[in-house]
Amino acid sequence: MKSAYIHIPFCEHICHYCDFNKFFMHGQPVDEYLQLLEKEFELYRDRFPDMNLKTIFVGGGTPTALSASQLDTLCSAIRKNLPFTEGEFTFEANPGDLTMEKLRVLFNHGVNRLSFGVQSFNDELLKRIGRSHQVKDVYRSIRHARQAGFSNISIDLIYSLPGQTTEDFSDTVKKAIELDLSHYSGYSLIVEPKTVFYNLMRKGKLKLPGEDQEAAMYNVLIEEMERSGLRQYEISNFAKSGFQSIHNLVYWNNEEYFGFGAGAHGYVNGIRYSNYGPLKKYMEPISRGTAPVFEQHEVTHREKMEEEMFLGLRKRAGVNISLFNKKYSINPKELFQQQIEELSEKGWIEEKNDSIRLTREGLFLGNEVFQTFLLS
Repeated sequence: MKSAYIHIPFCEHICHYCDFNKFFMHGQPVDEYLQLLEKEFELYRDRFPDMNLKTIFVGGGTPTALSASQLDTLCSAIRKNLPFTEGEFTFEANPGDLTMEKLRVLFNHGVNRLSFGVQSFNDELLKRIGRSHQVKDVYRSIRHARQAGFSNISIDLIYSLPGQTTEDFSDTVKKAIELDLSHYSGYSLIVEPKTVFYNLMRKGKLKLPGEDQEAAMYNVLIEEMERSGLRQYEISNFAKSGFQSIHNLVYWNNEEYFGFGAGAHGYVNGIRYSNYGPLKKYMEPISRGTAPVFEQHEVTHREKMEEEMFLGLRKRAGVNISLFNKKYSINPKELFQQQIEELSEKGWIEEKNDSIRLTREGLFLGNEVFQTFLLS
């Protein structure tokens, strides 16, 4: 167990596409939440005395919506209860939220990686998708982060947004690359239930780019990143050499991790679990001294092998055949013979350097490829 995800579900503003567990910050019991989150840390620390973390990822919601003093409380609780001496310590951040005071708090507690939700370098599009920041906030936040001592900075971009053109996204990608950051993520918009966009779509009021445009935007993302020397190491992620997200690789390598906070997911001792999402339901069991687990599932041997394939195929390196064989005592080419043959004939996957991986064409059809490896 070398990784922990920590969820801070509070936001100053709710974006139109977001379906993560989140709440408007105003009037919420933020301080009480942080106190009980620390108690959750304590519960797991006592259960796992040999815990030695190498990555911590604080996401949300908007962790940086917390005040400087609340961030200090959170980071102090992490440092006190979660054994973590060196490694990757990431905070998600919203451009415009991070004052120099907040940045100093994070830096002084050993946070060494920031991930900004930038999404676009077009103010009109940012407004359309419900973001509270403007492009000028992005430049200011990156500048301040560097002044505070942060060198490992990532930004997220979203494409296939309402009314977005390929030319507009190309401009966004180029402006992002000009910042000369260590890591970039680019995701296609997915319209999820219980979001503003979902309700607009049901009413026929959401005009999205078509599949061809979406593919063109993804192609722009890949080509511009490659041209700038940024290596694509996962379907949606690009980095300078040595700056891949170690925490996210834990997920894609199908390794286990703790999940703390309201609505967080974890994978411990072969069991995938999720915490209660509503704040009251999350906080009640912790106040009684029990873990706030809403549901859990013991992953079967077969499910582990399926997950190893469809998570591993997200990586550009693919699924290592020898490692799979060592881990599960079976060759994936034997277990998934029919699927591998069919996908290879379509030109979507290939075998290279003892690995099964997506081809360039397969990158555009990832979800179809992944579904093929669900045996059940």
